[in-house]
Amino acid sequence: MKKEKQETWTIEELVSMTEEVQSRELIWHRKGLKIQWCELTEEEEPKMIVPDDNQSSEEQQEYFKKIAGERVLAMITKANKKNPEEATITADNWGSMPTTLRWNISSEILGTLNESFTSG
Repeated sequence: MKKEKQETWTIEELVSMTEEVQSRELIWHRKGLKIQWCELTEEEEPKMIVPDDNQSSEEQQEYFKKIAGERVLAMITKANKKNPEEATITADNWGSMPTTLRWNISSEILGTLNESFTSG
């Protein structure tokens, strides 16, 4: 059996990913919701302070959950600026959406990022 040659990213392709708007339709409670997001550069990432070791694991977990939510919202906001006519989720409505839907959106966006790191 012949193994396919794995493609290699160029720096130009990787840099262009921070300008490309990605989108998917998410199904939630049997209805579709189109979401869009854009990769962030280092300077666009939400600022994070490492939690104090004296904090409880629950407090640390809550902080990391907050940062993850801020990161997803920053990715959505960046895409909305690049592609405003397709914006469905905004900073104004993000906090009032059902938490299970927000978790699904976050999982979709961050899961897509994690797919990029699987090896073959």
